[in-house]
Amino acid sequence: MSRVYPFDDVSTARAVIDDDGTLVEWNEGASRLLGHPAEAVLGRPAAQLLAEEDPTALPTGSRWDGTVALRHRDGRTVPVWLLAHRRPPRDGHGGSWLVVTPLPGTEPPEEDDPLAAAGLIQSPCAVAVYDARLRLRRMNDAMAEAIGLPEERLRGLRLAEIGGKPQSEELEQGLLQVLTTGSPMDLQTYARIGAEDRAHAWLARMAPVRDAQGRVRGVCLAMHDVTDNYRARQRLQLVNEASVRVGSTLDVTRTAQELAEVCVPALADFVTIDLLDPQDYGGEPPARITAPLTLRRAAHHSVLPGVPEAVLKPGQTADYPAGSPQADSLTAGHTIIASVAAGEMRSWLTWSSVRGARVRRFGIHSSMSVPVRARGLTLGVALFTRHRRPDPYTADDRLLAEEITTRAAVCIDNARRYSRERETALALQRSLLPRMLPRTAALEASSRYLPAARTGVGGDWFDVIPLSGMRVAMVVGDVVGHGVEASATMGRLRTAVRTLADIDLAPDELLTHLDDLVVRLSEESGAGAGPGEAGSPGEVGATCVYAVYDPVSRRCTVARAGHPPPVVLRPGVAPQALDVPAGPPLGLGGLPFESTEVELPEGTVLALYTDGLVWSSRERDPETSREMLYEALGTYSNSLDGTCDRVLRSLLPPGGSADDVALLLARTQGLPAAQVATWDIPADPALVGPIRKQVVEQLDAWGLSEVAFTAELVVSELVTNAIRYGSHPIRLRLIHDETTLICEVSDTSHTAPHLRRAKIFDEGGRGLLLVAQLTQRWGSRHTPEGKTIWAELSLFEADQ
Repeated sequence: MSRVYPFDDVSTARAVIDDDGTLVEWNEGASRLLGHPAEAVLGRPAAQLLAEEDPTALPTGSRWDGTVALRHRDGRTVPVWLLAHRRPPRDGHGGSWLVVTPLPGTEPPEEDDPLAAAGLIQSPCAVAVYDARLRLRRMNDAMAEAIGLPEERLRGLRLAEIGGKPQSEELEQGLLQVLTTGSPMDLQTYARIGAEDRAHAWLARMAPVRDAQGRVRGVCLAMHDVTDNYRARQRLQLVNEASVRVGSTLDVTRTAQELAEVCVPALADFVTIDLLDPQDYGGEPPARITAPLTLRRAAHHSVLPGVPEAVLKPGQTADYPAGSPQADSLTAGHTIIASVAAGEMRSWLTWSSVRGARVRRFGIHSSMSVPVRARGLTLGVALFTRHRRPDPYTADDRLLAEEITTRAAVCIDNARRYSRERETALALQRSLLPRMLPRTAALEASSRYLPAARTGVGGDWFDVIPLSGMRVAMVVGDVVGHGVEASATMGRLRTAVRTLADIDLAPDELLTHLDDLVVRLSEESGAGAGPGEAGSPGEVGATCVYAVYDPVSRRCTVARAGHPPPVVLRPGVAPQALDVPAGPPLGLGGLPFESTEVELPEGTVLALYTDGLVWSSRERDPETSREMLYEALGTYSNSLDGTCDRVLRSLLPPGGSADDVALLLARTQGLPAAQVATWDIPADPALVGPIRKQVVEQLDAWGLSEVAFTAELVVSELVTNAIRYGSHPIRLRLIHDETTLICEVSDTSHTAPHLRRAKIFDEGGRGLLLVAQLTQRWGSRHTPEGKTIWAELSLFEADQ
């Protein structure tokens, strides 16, 4: 059989008065006390019940007690001791006052009362005993001191009526459970008891009180102040939370914001993080701080929406003179705690009128400025302030703030160092990458480079290199690793590729020479090697794809070293990966590379990229990314820049790729046959004259008569050298576009020509010197059949 709830309204006179002084509640006990029925007083001013009516007689503060002369229904005056609790607005209703007083009949217990025996009047622990109706029967001196009222005033009241707070109701429910079950229980609560100005953490231990027959006659409540343990747990929890939440990224601003957020409201109501700008001190924070100083607002956070306490916005700077908490703590090198009550914030209120107004407006009463220091460097200052919490900062708060700030300072310094290295690497990377791609008659090109979102700048690179004979080389590579070292290695490899391309090596031969260079770089790095030992091969690694396109033959030769194959999009055909032998990554040494030659119709788009593009998302496998790449390339767009942007938007996640990305798109352009002329050269030097005449006629047909004289001389010298020193068959080819005329003479000899200085009486030796003086540039390249000597004449110079 369940116990009936023991509360009865007739043992307590209870009334509720609205903020405007109107009676809104009136119980039976109040009617018994003063004789007025509820319907006679509800909705009327409570001041009418006073023997001497006073409309302004509402109490002040959060709790009030005292004896008041009240008017009885029969006209007599009744002096009544009242206990009043201020209740805040809730559930859409305004604030009110709960007014209670015990009714006669709650006399002191008899000597043999078991409830009296459980009083423990002399115990230092706050103890109270409640009867079977859960009304106060006895309490000891410690409990009376905690509540702030004597036992004789409170005897007969319920715990919720004595406390008047939500926590009191929770404790009363615990008393009821102990009363009904007969089993003891413990509850923890955090509240102000009585007239305390600060809340305390309490452990409430409740146990049944039994008579000689074992029947439950009431409940004993013992309250233990565990505030120190509670705050110690809070501090430990805050430190643990800070360890998890602060430093989740390598971004200085975000790390500072995490520090501010983790401290509100656990440690402060308003937090600002202001950092020194290293650029003001030559790139590194200063070893010694002097006032005045300039700080940049990195982050702030508040318990109030919109952070209205802040004077600065994140990113703005301000000067802090001596006397400000920020400057004083930084120059002193330690934490400074100040409060309005102690007069320590007076200088803060005077040095900045705007800040002083904010202090007064929001009631900021305590501040704690903590230097942000890591690895012996001062990075800035964290300012903690309170205006909602009434308690000032303590020594324990100082230790907690310094512990959290020190942990955050290391994260901020890590982010700062990472940002500086990333900016350096990015600047190096951008200086080494081509600022703009050369315009050639062979192809139209567009490119993109994006550094990694998290790991920073890597060693991805791309290049477009004009070659002889209107041909053009395209290269995309990826150096293993990130940071300045990877960018520097990338720069060395890009320079090497340009040098090797300048001597017109075939793609597979170029990769072989590049592989040897990477092996040497790895040996020179000596990474991980002991004293006197060379670095082992493989410590510097890279991948690369190299392609050469000839607009005359419309053929492209491609070789790759451990790199993703190019994607080719022929007109009217779906995109597909070019079938190129994979080849080993650069740096393994001694392994061969193979090249593939394919025909590319005019208008074909060739896509070369690094693996960061297809490994950009952990949630997506590379095969799916490749399909997305094919789809993005297959969507028609006349603009290569637009296609580049579409590819990056389609494949890269919103936060950026986990690796850096290089993308090079090239649309091939064929050279019309009408712009190429070819002659087979006979072995007789006497027949060079007719060849010169045919060349002049061809130039006249092209409208290039202005360069006919120079071209005739160059052709004569190159053809004569080939007949004298080369091997048959010999072929002459002229190629021209809008800006350049190219003369090429090919033979089957593998002996390369070279310039030499002829003496005064030498009959020969001046031919190539003459060619070098008359042309924009000249050179030779090896072919599978032999070699080709070429020379370029600028048509612009002829017009001038």
